[in-house]
Amino acid sequence: MVGIVKGFVGVGGGFLVVPALVLLGGLSMQQAVPTSLLIIALKSFTGFWKYTEVIATEELTLDPMIILGVASIGIIGSWLGSTLAFRLPQATLKQIFGVFLMVMGGFILVQSSPELVAG
Repeated sequence: MVGIVKGFVGVGGGFLVVPALVLLGGLSMQQAVPTSLLIIALKSFTGFWKYTEVIATEELTLDPMIILGVASIGIIGSWLGSTLAFRLPQATLKQIFGVFLMVMGGFILVQSSPELVAG
């Protein structure tokens, strides 16, 4: 179901996988976050591996500095997030994640609404 929603609306990752693991899988937030990261990493690697055919066909190149920069930010964010996650109670993590989902949902709604964007 998460894959269908992700493909349909173009969002996913932890945005949908973490709630699915908590609500449907019965995992705690501390278990769901690293599990979702592994799932996302495997899906990303599979997608990238398939996309290498497009890169070769279209004679495109990858910018190693951009890759290194984005990967570095992700690694640092992951480290900071995991450090914080083990220091906060489960209920607090769920509340933070709920607020994050509402903010992101609002952002996506505003970005995808033509009348709001056109002003």
